[in-house]
Amino acid sequence: MDHEALAMEMRGLREQVTGVTDTAVAAADGLLIAADTAEDIDPEGLAAIAAAGLGLARRTAEATGRGTLHQTVAQGSHGCAAVYAVGESALMVVLGDEGVDMDRLHEETRPALTRIGSILSAPETVPAVSAVTGAGPEAV
Repeated sequence: MDHEALAMEMRGLREQVTGVTDTAVAAADGLLIAADTAEDIDPEGLAAIAAAGLGLARRTAEATGRGTLHQTVAQGSHGCAAVYAVGESALMVVLGDEGVDMDRLHEETRPALTRIGSILSAPETVPAVSAVTGAGPEAV
């Protein structure tokens, strides 16, 4: 996985959408993949809570015939937490302050999710093994 490309996508949302304060990408089971969060945010805990919330929202959408879940948003008195599905196997959580423009966030997030999905699903590149002249197979 291209960790730098993933970090660029997360930073890009903060730069493009006023009010975005923190972002994280996690596997659907809550295992943290990458985070761009403030020191007072526990990224592993955030990933786990976001995965649980997304799972409940997916079940709710299924149980009520609402189709495939795209996102869920929790709004509090000091901002919001938006959790977006990245395919079936991952999620991105975005935290925003009171001034975050939710329409702009959703607009900017859609193409970012596509790119993040591509980054996460890209095959790992294995460095080529160079042969050593005169060495047996055990030397490689």
